[in-house]
Amino acid sequence: MNPCKLATICAILFPVLLMAQQDLTGYYAINKFGLASPGAMKSGLYGYDNPAMLTVQSGPDLFVSWSNKTGTLNNFDNWGLFAAVPNLGFAVVNSRLNGASLNNYKISGSLGDASFSCGLSYSWNTGDEGAFNASNLYTLGSLIRPNEYVSLGLIGNLLTSGRNEGIIDLAVRPLGDEYVSVFGDYSIKKDRFPGEIKWSMGAAIEALSGLRVTGRYFDTKFFSAGIELSFGNFGISSGMHYDDAGKNSFNSYGIRIGSYDRNIFHGLSSQNDYLKINLNGPLAYQRYKFLDNSNTLLNIIQSIRAAKNDKTIAGIAISTSGMTINKEKLWELREELKQFKDTGKHIVIYIDRPEIQAYDLASVADKIVLDPQGMIMLEGFIRGRQYYKNALEKLGIGFTEWRYFKYKSANETFSHDKMSEADSIQNQALVDDFYQTAKNDICEGRHIQPDKFDEMVNNHTLFLPDEALKLGLADVLGRWDDVNEIVKKSEGSSKDFIEVESLEEFKLPEDNYWGEKPKIAVIYAIGACAMDEGITARKLVNDVNHAVNNTDVKAIVLRVDSPGGDALASDIISEALKKCKGIKPVIISQGYVAASGGYWLSMYGDTIVAAPNTITGSIGVIGGWAYNKEFDSKLGVTTDYVKKGEHADIGFGFTFPFIGITLPDRDLTGPEQEKAELTIKTMYKDFVSRAASGRNKSFDYIDSIGQGRVWSGTAGLKNGLVDVLGGLSTAIDIAAKKAGLTGLKYDIIEYPEPGFIYISKLLPSSLGFEQKSGGMLDDLKFRIKNNGLPMPMLPAEDMQLLNEK
Repeated sequence: MNPCKLATICAILFPVLLMAQQDLTGYYAINKFGLASPGAMKSGLYGYDNPAMLTVQSGPDLFVSWSNKTGTLNNFDNWGLFAAVPNLGFAVVNSRLNGASLNNYKISGSLGDASFSCGLSYSWNTGDEGAFNASNLYTLGSLIRPNEYVSLGLIGNLLTSGRNEGIIDLAVRPLGDEYVSVFGDYSIKKDRFPGEIKWSMGAAIEALSGLRVTGRYFDTKFFSAGIELSFGNFGISSGMHYDDAGKNSFNSYGIRIGSYDRNIFHGLSSQNDYLKINLNGPLAYQRYKFLDNSNTLLNIIQSIRAAKNDKTIAGIAISTSGMTINKEKLWELREELKQFKDTGKHIVIYIDRPEIQAYDLASVADKIVLDPQGMIMLEGFIRGRQYYKNALEKLGIGFTEWRYFKYKSANETFSHDKMSEADSIQNQALVDDFYQTAKNDICEGRHIQPDKFDEMVNNHTLFLPDEALKLGLADVLGRWDDVNEIVKKSEGSSKDFIEVESLEEFKLPEDNYWGEKPKIAVIYAIGACAMDEGITARKLVNDVNHAVNNTDVKAIVLRVDSPGGDALASDIISEALKKCKGIKPVIISQGYVAASGGYWLSMYGDTIVAAPNTITGSIGVIGGWAYNKEFDSKLGVTTDYVKKGEHADIGFGFTFPFIGITLPDRDLTGPEQEKAELTIKTMYKDFVSRAASGRNKSFDYIDSIGQGRVWSGTAGLKNGLVDVLGGLSTAIDIAAKKAGLTGLKYDIIEYPEPGFIYISKLLPSSLGFEQKSGGMLDDLKFRIKNNGLPMPMLPAEDMQLLNEK
């Protein structure tokens, strides 16, 4: 808690507190429906007692309570209706005295966050004339929760009649959770009547989730005891109130309906539910704020983990139909599902026409459901390229490759007509590792002998439904709509199928933790390394600096899915992360591609985590020069110029209509190419030196595994470019451990802030066309835009691996 905030609140409220006078609508008089002081349990009386409590209101709620003096449920002496949504509340309380009736209305609002909030409410009365003091009431409230152990509420009740009251509400959680809360409150007034309550103290205990008991002692020797039972979206409560002689003076009762609360029966329930997950489409990193229901990697991972820990979940059913997810993300999902399966819960996966990487995911299932019209393709893995040397020559476009490192093949696409020997070697090694990873997974999951798997891939490849059943590649034929019945037969009983939003972890209120939770920042560096596109380094560095300087952020996870590009963009981000060294952990999670400039982004991390099928490494630099030989003349276009400066014309040339690409009119001269060579070699030396420093290796060692060579995550683990094999969740777990958060509650915040509306998804449905990004044209534009610059980047095909939104 910022001390300035606390001082400000005290300065505002305490002059009010010291002016307090007696009134029948005082704090303890209106608080008879509460089982504890406002800050001790849940959100109090929905802002009626302290309007600042509305900031921690989890969702819409309606609470009806009544009290009586006869001990019968249907004898209403007083009743109250309290309704609230986050930051806004309304209440009406009816009171009866000596045959007269008064209705007290109150509307409340709040703003702030879980560590500090303030609120304001306005109250007015209607009813029998002269029944009570008819003054209107303003309430100022604040809630201060500097950590998970302490809650401080400051309340000022200001009546238009001039009679005021101030309250201090202090609650402490010795264990830092909802199980035990000890509280006390004190009312400040002038001219108290004899016997009027000054203070109370007590405790609220939630020994069983959803079952709360309270005890409260008042300075007048009054005592109350209460119980609250929650059944999820519904709850009941009752309080018994005793006078100083120990006699029951009145009872109160309450019924709540609305947002989900901890359920007393949840932990006692058997495993009756299956979680349904539909993986149709891509698996994005972030979704737009509006018009976007895409699955995201983190969301699916968190859903699987939540299902694993949910006692009511018996299994997960997954549809892979229409799935367009790259092999690295599929491997991450498979690893999460393996951990789910290790708890003894079951996995059912529906497939229709999977290729090998999708079948790799499916092989983790206890039961694979294959569509009757489907097939399984175990084709193996391939990496290839398109080459445009001859096409460029026919178009009259010249291209000069500046290549000084054996494996740095990024420009072969434009300078070769086939794969070089070095590029063939490194790509074959990647394919071999990809194949071995899938082979190990499938053989383990489906109990297939390795030699048999090779025979199936090389001699059969395509498996129709009946053959797939016979060979054990599938367990049953059926459609996604049939999965309910298939699960019923498999489990021996019918199961309810629920969506992700119905998992208890995502429905629970956050009153089990006071204040702001510590945070782990997940920062996404996705796409080409560029200043204003791809990773948008110019903006992303602000997110990195914010996470570095934010004291609530205890660790940073940088998710890298980038084939490189502009060294400046890579260096701006890596240097910003380097400032974090020794301050908070920085963990790198490498996605499908984290090579060349993508590895530059990674090299200063405390720990680098990659999947076995991640493409990493490629520590190297390359350059090239595209220029106009006779392309403009073939179009009937000419150019001319005047200049001052020997090299002023180095970038001048023909501009392509509509796409804005300028092609220089000439190749570089000998001295100009010598300068380009020096620049590339100097940058390479700098790249190797930085990687050696970041990885705590010698220059010569990094150079020996550098030279632009790409490696799989498996090979990277062996040669020291990678520390741990795993996915995004592994990186988050490591970050939590290094930050001392293991076993503690923390939030994950994601950067950059997602876009507002997913326009690309909106346009096809409304206008009848599809907007696509990426592809060879975008890559060519990117390369010509950076024409002649030394670039730590991969070939064009690897640049296109990331076009998943």
